Amino acid sequence: MDAEIFRMGLTKTPDELNEISGKIIELSIKVHKALGPGMLEGAYEVCLMHELIKNGFKAESQVKLPIIYDGIRLDAGYRIDLLVEKSVIVELKAIEHLLPVHEAQLLSYLRMSNLKLGLLINFNQKLLRDGVRRVVNNF
Repeated sequence: MDAEIFRMGLTKTPDELNEISGKIIELSIKVHKALGPGMLEGAYEVCLMHELIKNGFKAESQVKLPIIYDGIRLDAGYRIDLLVEKSVIVELKAIEHLLPVHEAQLLSYLRMSNLKLGLLINFNQKLLRDGVRRVVNNF
């Protein structure tokens, strides 16, 4: 993904980012109510992507995230699960428990892309709200 595309997301105000993230969480809950816990991560990803697009969001899945090292752009295989409105990174999990390393991963993605807000969503919960973490990068 080109750095120019990420810069477009930097024009969002904190209120706009909060509104977008709130809607993402709302749609995630809708997907979770329909599918329940126990599915593979990919199932939640395609369903949430469908809901985002259906609700008028510009969303991309499996977005390449290069590392800029020594002035060189390197592809290390990093992929953002969902990028919404070119401004909010959504990292999806379907695991027993979120660990600090998962938040660190999302924070790294935010720093590498220079974006401010990300959501870490673990669909393998009885109540989805227990699996949602908001991660900010100098917000």
